[in-house]
Amino acid sequence: METVNVSGLKNNPTAALRKAREDVVVVMNRDRPDALMVGLQATGVLDVAGVRPALATALFRDGHLSLARSARLADMPVAEFIRHVSRLGIPVIRLDAEEAARDMETLDQWLASS
Repeated sequence: METVNVSGLKNNPTAALRKAREDVVVVMNRDRPDALMVGLQATGVLDVAGVRPALATALFRDGHLSLARSARLADMPVAEFIRHVSRLGIPVIRLDAEEAARDMETLDQWLASS
């Protein structure tokens, strides 16, 4: 087990990540354990059936990964990942009313010019 303090994590996160790839890293905050860092590759958790798609889905749903990167993490073609998240009720395209109105205006202009 390795340890790193919060300031060390802030100043050199790469070193903590390297350590986490080999062993569990305890993040200390004022001499108290505050968090754990665990390397996913070392644990083999990403090789368990269903973990990659579940992780990719959650990261996409919460806006942390793009559609293409999520599909890559899930080890799925983009079209298959789109079907996957759609079945779960997760919108693939997120537009607010203003963005949708702008897109409709652009479409109307394009159609008028064709």
